[in-house]
Amino acid sequence: MEYQSGLSDSWLDIGGRNRIMGNVIALSPIDLGPSLKDHIYSTLREAILGVDIYDVDVNLKLDERALAAQLGISRTPLREALSRLEHEGLVEVVARKGVYITRRSRQEIVEMVTVWAALESMAARLACERADDSEIDALRCIGGSYTADSVRARIDEYSEANIEFHRTIIGLSKCAALQRMAEDLLTYLQPVRRRAMRDTARADRSVVDHTDIVDALAARSADRAGDLVREHTMRLGEYISRSWMDLDKAETNRET
Repeated sequence: MEYQSGLSDSWLDIGGRNRIMGNVIALSPIDLGPSLKDHIYSTLREAILGVDIYDVDVNLKLDERALAAQLGISRTPLREALSRLEHEGLVEVVARKGVYITRRSRQEIVEMVTVWAALESMAARLACERADDSEIDALRCIGGSYTADSVRARIDEYSEANIEFHRTIIGLSKCAALQRMAEDLLTYLQPVRRRAMRDTARADRSVVDHTDIVDALAARSADRAGDLVREHTMRLGEYISRSWMDLDKAETNRET
């Protein structure tokens, strides 16, 4: 079966080697070796995670033949990698249609955001007890490097800094089990946060919220830090539930 995909003129670097060309994953040939299967899997996974899947106009269909040609491999190891990615929930195989990058429904996204709010809220509480002053100062540097005006001018850069800010709070919990669960969830939430940051009103509010969260952590106020983090993230869920109706329409159109 052949899987077709669209083309575009714009390119985005992925790890300096593999790129996304508009809506199409563009990959470089990989070196053959004993870890070929893992290498194919990790290369393809990295590229898929770089796709802006919550842009409703993005083409999520993968062209298996083109991907194999770009990587310089046969389709058999490619299919093995796609099977692993399907098991991980990053792609889905649709009978008689092909392979698609998985995009969660609006309701699924809201549920994931709710779980993240619980995890990060607990992380903030633990960070008040376990993080030292220098670690909280480092978090302040991440969140305090932007103003409302600079965010609008550097929105893509801020989007990545926003993800790093929240990942750092998880790390400051110094709870390995919590970090593992959060990192798995963040795999699916990174593209969600990137799209949300394109709304400048949300980005402006994010700058203020981050300052308040760091202040609460620095004051070792576990209740306030936990509440601020939870409320901050739950507002994201409410925003998505209210505003991302286009995802449901896009999914309906794909299924038909």
